[in-house]
Amino acid sequence: MHELSVVQSLLETIESYAAEQKATTVTKVIVRNGPLSGVVPDLLRTTFDTFKEKTIAEDAELVIGENPLLIQCHDCKQEVRSMIQKFACPICGSRNVDARGGDDLILERLEMDVADDPD
Repeated sequence: MHELSVVQSLLETIESYAAEQKATTVTKVIVRNGPLSGVVPDLLRTTFDTFKEKTIAEDAELVIGENPLLIQCHDCKQEVRSMIQKFACPICGSRNVDARGGDDLILERLEMDVADDPD
């Protein structure tokens, strides 16, 4: 289960960015997960909920969206979304394709409360 190392890295990034922004709390964490990332959304959520305790993201909601897998067909020149099980162009059926995207977990957005600057 590499979700633990993913969540540890995610929380480090959240802590760092929140400190830069002088945030008092993080309320929402929005990520996009690709089907080839190897990250299981339910395990990611459970691991995040477990390890966010005593961090600036302790009360944060984790929202997991989809980071689509795109197939670039070299024969018909189309770029289309594809299912993970099918590495063929859904338009012309060619297997002369490249997969693009869908293999990563992206931190898309943080929502946080920021302390008022007394200056």
